[in-house]
Amino acid sequence: MPAVFLGHGNPMNALDRNRYTEAWAAVGRAAPRPRAILVISAHWYTNATAVTAMPRPRTIHDFYGFPDELFAVDYPAPGLPELAEQVADVARPQWVGCDTDSWGLDHGTWSVLVHAFPDASIPVVQLSLNAFEPLDYHLELGRKLAPLRSDGVLIVGSGNIVHNLRAVDFGQPDAGYDWAVRFDEAAREVLMRSPTEAAALDAHPDFAAAVPTPDHYLPLLYIAGLADTEPLVPIVDGHCAGSISMAAYQLGGTCPPQSSGSGAPGLPAGVPALDSNM
Repeated sequence: MPAVFLGHGNPMNALDRNRYTEAWAAVGRAAPRPRAILVISAHWYTNATAVTAMPRPRTIHDFYGFPDELFAVDYPAPGLPELAEQVADVARPQWVGCDTDSWGLDHGTWSVLVHAFPDASIPVVQLSLNAFEPLDYHLELGRKLAPLRSDGVLIVGSGNIVHNLRAVDFGQPDAGYDWAVRFDEAAREVLMRSPTEAAALDAHPDFAAAVPTPDHYLPLLYIAGLADTEPLVPIVDGHCAGSISMAAYQLGGTCPPQSSGSGAPGLPAGVPALDSNM
């Protein structure tokens, strides 16, 4: 079963059709139907490592100021408590808690899955990002998830390699600053050559600008950690608003052809550019 990292960007991608959402849809069409989907989303960034273990996870609208039609999106995929137990088992001796009632599926998960698997019939489980652990912890935990792939689980990392909301410029809807492009290109070289070196990209001179907070970068490390013996293959690339990378990569399986077309949507009028939930 393949594993993928998807640059999810603006929540409005859930409602839009562009080259990024078309790439996500192509991933869903190309992948063998998974038994379940495990998503590591940038938006469950918390004080512990945990996994959703409820049978019916709620759809979380973790943003504000967006149109009513975005808040109306429901992604009613079932959960799979037994997968939560599997994740906890393969992670040992690292502890993974089972969350039965507090979280659900945030927009880092459903905004991409509504395109990749629109019928919401495949069970979905989320794994949290432990904010107190170093980069190497996340890379190693990703490596430990490898047995799940051979058990029919599609593993998805959802974040952005470059994500600096304080630098966004919606006058550049389909372009990146020089430093954003440089860091994206450096990441691409590592991911296609030796993905497990991705945690060392914090030494890159543009890392501080590209990754001012780790939440959107960490999901990449889980997919890189799975890639002990094979490189990641680009699915789609590009930037929006100057400081957000929309690059996506796949590990294993048959990659869909790279998509062309329009770029990602901008923010609706009145939405603050510094919304930390983007």
